[in-house]
Amino acid sequence: MGSPKVRGRRRLRIALVTFAVLLLLITAGLLGFGWYYSGQLLEPENARPGYRDTVTSSASGTVSLAESRVTVLPGTWGLVWPGGGAKVGPVTQRSEGTVVRELQGTAPPDGTPVRLETSVWSTDPDTAHDLDYTEVRIPTELGDAPAWLVPATSSTWVVAVHGRGGTRAEALRVIPALHGLGLPVLAVTYRNDEGAPRSPDGLYHLGDTEWRDLEAAVRYAEEHGAHNVVLYGWSMGGAIVGQFLARSAEADDVAAVVLDAPVVNWTKTLELQSRNRGVPEQLVPVAELVSDWRVDLEFSRFDLLANPPARKPPTLLFHGGADGTVPVQASRELASAADRLDWPLRYVEVPAAEHTAAWNVDPEDYESTVKDFLDSVEVIR
Repeated sequence: MGSPKVRGRRRLRIALVTFAVLLLLITAGLLGFGWYYSGQLLEPENARPGYRDTVTSSASGTVSLAESRVTVLPGTWGLVWPGGGAKVGPVTQRSEGTVVRELQGTAPPDGTPVRLETSVWSTDPDTAHDLDYTEVRIPTELGDAPAWLVPATSSTWVVAVHGRGGTRAEALRVIPALHGLGLPVLAVTYRNDEGAPRSPDGLYHLGDTEWRDLEAAVRYAEEHGAHNVVLYGWSMGGAIVGQFLARSAEADDVAAVVLDAPVVNWTKTLELQSRNRGVPEQLVPVAELVSDWRVDLEFSRFDLLANPPARKPPTLLFHGGADGTVPVQASRELASAADRLDWPLRYVEVPAAEHTAAWNVDPEDYESTVKDFLDSVEVIR
């Protein structure tokens, strides 16, 4: 049986071993969560959306979809399915779990999995808008990256940067308005995009390295006639623009910036997305820690409120009040601090707009706002 002292020591050892095992299991669980969550954030294949909605029927000029959070969103959207796409307009009817929307084009067969995209068009400037363009190659440090160049008369070029998991087709919504102002548009790709060079680790760096691909695009523009540039970024494209302004030798050549639902603080973005997934916000630092370990990220660098870029050109910032992907509050706070930061920034919030959907809700008003802003900062030459 052993003496009481021996039994006490044995119980203590058991308790210590049990505690160590529990601590190990908790640590392993936290690291496992961090690895999974960092994979959702950094691995390009996880950023590309699937087809989560369904066509139930179609008729002349309309399409019916199973009701979901996405299919009821207001405005004009792209309807995309494997091998095809069309343009859908506002909701005209809702009943018994079905949403009817206006349709331009041909709908897929009933039961087809689809998704709604803010990009609207998934083709090219000629097919979408009958605009001449050239497929060009931007020489980046990793190799040539494809881009569309839509020519025009001004010596100020717009360089358009899409968001995480998106494509250069994101710019097709605004290219006609910019072209109408005489502004050439260079719609770029960056590392890990389809057709662009792969990064050495095959992972997104959330803007921390992608800004160098934007720098290469700005240099290309300057070498081909641009005297200065306007940067236009959506979502993670906004984070890329922010890092370019903070770190690029070419930043002084930026005459103005347009940001649409930009990531101006990755930590707050991860906190919002953790809430959406029902994950405690307290676990976000674990995801950041693992992401930092995987790709050497300094998340504080992306907080444009605490660490504003050295170059702060006139900026137009759109954000949707219904954005469930990138927190609108971060943009509000940046706009509120703009005077203190000596940043000439105009903020436009579109109450009903989801992520990067300010144009989709009201294209005419959105384009008018962009035109007025660019006129006011006198960038068109």
